[in-house]
Amino acid sequence: MNIGIVGATGLVGQTFIKVLEEKKIKFDKIKFLASEKSQGKDIFFNGKKYKVEKLTEESFDDLDVALFSAGGDVSRKFAPIASNKGCIVIDNSSAFRMEKEVPLVVPEVNGRRSLENKGIISNPNCSTIQCMAPLKALDRNFKIKRVVYSTYQAVSGSGNKGIEDMKKGINGEECKFYKKDISYNCLPLIDDLLDNGYSKEEWKMIQETKKILENEDLQVTATCVRVPVWNGHGVSVNIELENSFNLEEIKEVLRKEKNIILTDEIPTPKDISGKDEIMVGRIRRDISTENGVSLWIVADNIRKGAASNAIEILEFLMEEGNLCLKDQE
Repeated sequence: MNIGIVGATGLVGQTFIKVLEEKKIKFDKIKFLASEKSQGKDIFFNGKKYKVEKLTEESFDDLDVALFSAGGDVSRKFAPIASNKGCIVIDNSSAFRMEKEVPLVVPEVNGRRSLENKGIISNPNCSTIQCMAPLKALDRNFKIKRVVYSTYQAVSGSGNKGIEDMKKGINGEECKFYKKDISYNCLPLIDDLLDNGYSKEEWKMIQETKKILENEDLQVTATCVRVPVWNGHGVSVNIELENSFNLEEIKEVLRKEKNIILTDEIPTPKDISGKDEIMVGRIRRDISTENGVSLWIVADNIRKGAASNAIEILEFLMEEGNLCLKDQE
């Protein structure tokens, strides 16, 4: 199996590399791809030095799988080229998420969808990813009727530009990336506004939730807020269920789920930073409706919300699909 990392010098690209090292993913060959301005830079991986190569149409000639995190424009141009050459693309951008033929995958929720790929598999939005395992478990056991998201998203969700903007604000310098100063502030707008009043980020969460849970009739709404936190997203999730429950039943269902850490403590982004699990707490009955429950969910948005989820898709394909080492074919 030959692997390529597209956007290797970016924040998620660098985390791809770190997670691949940690998980000791076996491969025959790896190459690191980026724009022309990054060509020739050194990348150290598993104790060896590699040179970053310029991304071209020929980059995928000898690749079996490519992890993309270089933005939607790059994905829209190069992902179809890669897939047409027999390379499976696991894409971190929003470019293909809502296309009917493209699986949108959180492995512990709908991993088998990745086996239905026609060359491209999409990683969901970071805030969506961390909510899917709890929601799927509750839907399976109690049937979800309505979901209300309120997100508290770290600046690392904007990549290095977001991190640099908060540093500038803290130092009293002019912020150039966000529409307003993010330091010591909260911005209730992530991405651009749509004609319906929702931001693109909010609309992603709404549509992606319906697709992953396979319920187009599910009632979902969202408010997404950028907060002055370096890393780790928090999401307040208010859920209306069709079936009655008691809180201990809710907790027991969540406790059994893979990758969920259930806690009676107060889970914060710092508690989960650098980890691949999601943490769920502040579970309480919503007293305003008959079968309502509220959860607080935190996760590392660069790991579980991006790089680790993509590599978990890769692992699923290696275990269940058609990706293997060349000497194992």
